[in-house]
Amino acid sequence: MEAIIDFINTDIRMMMPMLIAAMGLVYGERAGILNIGAEGIMLIGAFAGYTGAVFSGSPWIGILAAMLSGGLVGVLFAFLVITLQADQTVVGAALNIFGLGLSTTLNRVVFGVNSNMPQARSFSTLHIPVLSDIPVLGTLFFKYNILAYLAVILLIILHIILFRTKLGLKIRAVGENPRACDTLGINVYRVRYGAVIFSTMLCGIAGAYLSIAQLSMFAENMVAGRGYIALSAVVFGKYSPLGTLVAGLVFGGGQALQAKMAAMQTNFPDELLQAIPYLLTIFALVGVVGKSVSPAAETVPYDKD
Repeated sequence: MEAIIDFINTDIRMMMPMLIAAMGLVYGERAGILNIGAEGIMLIGAFAGYTGAVFSGSPWIGILAAMLSGGLVGVLFAFLVITLQADQTVVGAALNIFGLGLSTTLNRVVFGVNSNMPQARSFSTLHIPVLSDIPVLGTLFFKYNILAYLAVILLIILHIILFRTKLGLKIRAVGENPRACDTLGINVYRVRYGAVIFSTMLCGIAGAYLSIAQLSMFAENMVAGRGYIALSAVVFGKYSPLGTLVAGLVFGGGQALQAKMAAMQTNFPDELLQAIPYLLTIFALVGVVGKSVSPAAETVPYDKD
């Protein structure tokens, strides 16, 4: 029983960065913008969050720095793909290269090339009176940091907004038929800008979750493919915030399995262990991608004229 509880705990912790990024990407894709640059944005957010937490002594300042850095990259991305109508896939790929190069360079400039990185102040585990003391359930669901709980609350709020409010209807309509939205007086550019910037802000926070809430340090290329898995979680979750929760648990389980097998010192090659989350992603997508329909206007530039 303890082994199962420990596995589920690890699964939930591992899925959090992917979940935060994925529920932001849902909004961007629902508005018709595909952002495959989530990996690079998460790296920038991870460095900005770590740096902010180290120099301020507050993990909240780090989260704010990550959110702002993600938003700034989002403005650039939105300008290129919405205003200039550049190819979304090409710009997203460029963002991944840019994010890796920028975070690596700034890390070496600010902290130097050494292994003695200062530890960032992290979020402590939140003890919820009564609930945390419930046998089994208390350990499973009520012993995480506050950022994890806020992420779950935000997930529910974002799902309600997307499917139960006029704003959510506008976002979904813009992703399906922007021309019709324009004739009804909806500002397509404004909706898409807002959705993209919001999604990149969440990607920045997702990166900071890695560097602050999980590791309390920054390492070059530490996102290690989680941005791509977050994109897969959007498809797996059928472009729904709550759907990404299920996807996050599946993909987080792959990382938890990798960590447990590595700790057991099995005879499996290290390369095979490291590939487990990505193999699981491929198998999951093969089984669901045919049943998941993307927004009709996704990746299609909109020209008002």
